[in-house]
Amino acid sequence: MAAEYATFGLAPATRAGQVHTDGDFQVHRDFMDFVVDGRPLLFRLSDLDAVSPLASDVPPAIFTAQVRGLLLEADAPLPGGRYVIYGCPECADLACGAVTAVILRDGDDFVWRDFAWQTSELADLELNGYHGIGPYRFPGAAYREALATLLDGAPRPRRRVLLIGTRVALLARLAAALRTIGIGADITEDARGVPADELRTYGAVAFGRTVSEARRASVRRAFADAGVDVAHVDGMAPVVPVLVAQIEHALDRGPAERRRLTRLTASAAAADVEVTSPCRVRLTAYRLDRLHRTHVREVFDGVLEPGGHRVALDAGAVKGEAYVVARTPGSVLVTAVTRAPGRG
Repeated sequence: MAAEYATFGLAPATRAGQVHTDGDFQVHRDFMDFVVDGRPLLFRLSDLDAVSPLASDVPPAIFTAQVRGLLLEADAPLPGGRYVIYGCPECADLACGAVTAVILRDGDDFVWRDFAWQTSELADLELNGYHGIGPYRFPGAAYREALATLLDGAPRPRRRVLLIGTRVALLARLAAALRTIGIGADITEDARGVPADELRTYGAVAFGRTVSEARRASVRRAFADAGVDVAHVDGMAPVVPVLVAQIEHALDRGPAERRRLTRLTASAAAADVEVTSPCRVRLTAYRLDRLHRTHVREVFDGVLEPGGHRVALDAGAVKGEAYVVARTPGSVLVTAVTRAPGRG
């Protein structure tokens, strides 16, 4: 198949971290995604939890080597001129599986072709080829310009959150969970005494439910005086996985039009979710009983097509105070379960 011309670009993307009630977790990763003809390439892979090699948390020398590889200034890491386009977000081991492609020069153009899922040194295009993706021909000047910007010391995401509250035990558990998945977290009752240079390292500030409006206003003023634009998170529930999901959503500062998951609401009967591309969606319900114990139930796990969808909820899963967390590869949303007045 002849390679048609396509536009090439880069855009910030996130693989949201997650903590489970059993102590298991998945790490948070920030990376640059490839944008082909105005659309993230990862969106064409509906059920893939992966990141590009251009991740913000890799050592600078390795990051530079990845960029130079895509520019064909270094030898291909795999036989046949193949390069890793997306890899495992946890370990980057080829044995876990990776999306690879042949990258070559054709005159001044760069061509990406023969996309495949690969778990060993050699790719089997007949068995594991992505026959509906590519080939793409990128004009050389625009391709080089986009990748060269990454070699100029582009600013890295502020993957750190300031936790404001009085419930020390809960905040300590939340901070530990965030650090486990790769997000820095600090705890304080107020931000007035924090130096401006330190405030500039935070990407979000999260408030506990018991924090007064006066205290919240004081914290916002401190960040404003330091010239910092941070996301503000109002903690919904004293449930660590729910709070982690809220913070993950707040740290995703990418443009809304490049997110897979765009809407989530929930009632006692159903959850309504909207996605922008075919992708795997997982819905998890968390509820607090009268003794403030947390109960967790997976209520949906499947691939959804673009558009709005309604997922029925079991009444027992969302009884009383309850929340629903929706996850796709790269996006997360949280909502409280609403119910009609007078209904428990």
